[in-house]
Amino acid sequence: MTDTPTIAPPKIPSGVPVRLLEAAPSLWRVVDRRGVVIGHLQALAKGGAIQYRARRFHATSRAFLDLGDFWSLSDALDCLRFAR
Repeated sequence: MTDTPTIAPPKIPSGVPVRLLEAAPSLWRVVDRRGVVIGHLQALAKGGAIQYRARRFHATSRAFLDLGDFWSLSDALDCLRFAR
């Protein structure tokens, strides 16, 4: 079962040039150093642990696309940074 937990924003690993802006409980906009929104990060509770879903808005379909679920915050952020 997957639930959306209410958690504080995760601490971004050092050296990762992004910041998180709260969009909703357990959902953050990921913003690059230029201030451009590159996607969203959603926290999901799975089996007592937190998993991170990387999402990006697809303008043509006017919908969010899930890029993947990651056990590592770093992996989720890298997915958003490098899959542009």
